[in-house]
Amino acid sequence: MLLGISPDTVAAEKKFSEKYDLPFSLLADADKTVANAFGVLKEKKMYGKKVMGVARTTFVIGPDGKIAHIFENVKPDGHAEEVLEYLKSANGGA
Repeated sequence: MLLGISPDTVAAEKKFSEKYDLPFSLLADADKTVANAFGVLKEKKMYGKKVMGVARTTFVIGPDGKIAHIFENVKPDGHAEEVLEYLKSANGGA
C-alpha cells in the first residue's frame, strides 16, 4: 500500500491528487500530528528566514508494522525508482 501525507488541507490534497491523477491516496495532516510523530518537522530556511517545515521523507513500513527503511531529504526526480530498487533488493529481487 502506498500513502502520501502532507500538511495540507483535505481540499488541497484532493485538488493536487486530481491534477496529477495520482494512483494512490493522499492523507491531510493540516495540524501536523503525523509529521510530529514521525519526526519530520524540521527547521528550514525560506528566503533567508528560519521556519519550521516538513522535511520530505519516505518511510517503508514492513508487514510487521515497523519502519524498515527511511529515505531522508527526498527529491522527487528519480525517487520512485530509488524506492522500487530498495523494495526489490529487500525482497530478494522479486
